[in-house]
Amino acid sequence: MSDEVLVRGILLAHGSMAQGVADAVRRISGVGAEALVAVSNEGKSPDTLKAELNGLLSDGPVIVFTDLASGSCALTARVCCRPGTDQVVVFGVNLPMLLDFVFHRHLPLQELVPRLLDRGKESLQSIPDFPHDADRTVSD
Repeated sequence: MSDEVLVRGILLAHGSMAQGVADAVRRISGVGAEALVAVSNEGKSPDTLKAELNGLLSDGPVIVFTDLASGSCALTARVCCRPGTDQVVVFGVNLPMLLDFVFHRHLPLQELVPRLLDRGKESLQSIPDFPHDADRTVSD
């Protein structure tokens, strides 16, 4: 019997994005639904969404992933997840980040969160490859 604590994931996103991405993670990884719970804001008032998220937050480490850093999902996550707890909010979630999460949720939050942020950034690519440090000023 293992005493290993697994970080739980909650994917809080607009419309049907949460369910679709969580389904993709499960199909690709084979990991069960207990690893990543999908929550949509669709048709929910701010109070309803807050109550639903608070009902999912419990003892133990949890990461709430949101699609954007603003909007109803992000605001709800910011309000519900308090600093000084084992609750972390990660904004701008993507599929590679979530796949890395389900396979490494045994890591402590202090190691896991930076790893996930790096994985999410590394997955952003283009063909042709454009330099990431390109001058982004708009010319007239």
